[in-house]
Amino acid sequence: MALLTAACRKDLEAIAIPRHASWDPVGLMAVRSYVREQLAALGTVEEHPFRRGSHQGVNLILKLPGRNPRRRPLLVGAHYDGPLQSVGADDNASAVAALLELGRRWSTSPPRRPVWLVAFDLEEWGLIGSSVLAEQLKAEQQRLKLMVSLEMLAYTSNAQSYPHPAMGKLYGNRGDFIAIVANARAGLMLSKLTHAMGRHVTTKALPVLRAGVDVPAVRRSDHSPFWDQGYNALMVTDTSFLRNPHYHQMSDTINTLDLPFLASVINGLDVALARL
Repeated sequence: MALLTAACRKDLEAIAIPRHASWDPVGLMAVRSYVREQLAALGTVEEHPFRRGSHQGVNLILKLPGRNPRRRPLLVGAHYDGPLQSVGADDNASAVAALLELGRRWSTSPPRRPVWLVAFDLEEWGLIGSSVLAEQLKAEQQRLKLMVSLEMLAYTSNAQSYPHPAMGKLYGNRGDFIAIVANARAGLMLSKLTHAMGRHVTTKALPVLRAGVDVPAVRRSDHSPFWDQGYNALMVTDTSFLRNPHYHQMSDTINTLDLPFLASVINGLDVALARL
């Protein structure tokens, strides 16, 4: 059984608080400051302020060089803002804690290629932070090996739902796996990543066509703006509201999470992504 590190548990406790741009902006500022501080301990943090309409926020970006700086970078992101009227332990403190833990590991044991760790803001306002960054990178003709969105990583259940009931026959009716949802462009990497992560945690892959427009449920995270801009992108998730009854509720607290499962997911991500 994998164990969560003390640093990762501390991250969870610091981030799983009310933190929403309109409902609790003070909490959001506190979490932004905490995440910035943790990333800054690993290197130079780039702040990416943005405004869209009446909404404004800040993405935080840490660029790690990797063993071969000439390779196309891997972008790994997680949104640090929380849902309205929820402490958001699974959504999305679990993923931000994973992002920070991966950063600590990769700062001392560099992956093959450069990695950009991105803490996205205003995902809960319609994926604004990731949309702005994806559009900017596309305009700058910035190439990426892959964009990975970490979205809710720590809930398991005896029950599992799907966007289409027929999927249950293929993926099973127990919510004891982590899912990788990838667009067709990332399909060549999907098998390799699923196999590597599967050595640490049960991992199931879902390739989707046409940027997921036929299955709207798979677009509800920061990967979909990168799909729309033509990038290879995928989401790693515990399947969110299809499994977790505490989704966007005040009951989404740390004591509902499966922390050994989260630790196994982090270990799988570490191995799979570092070798990409």
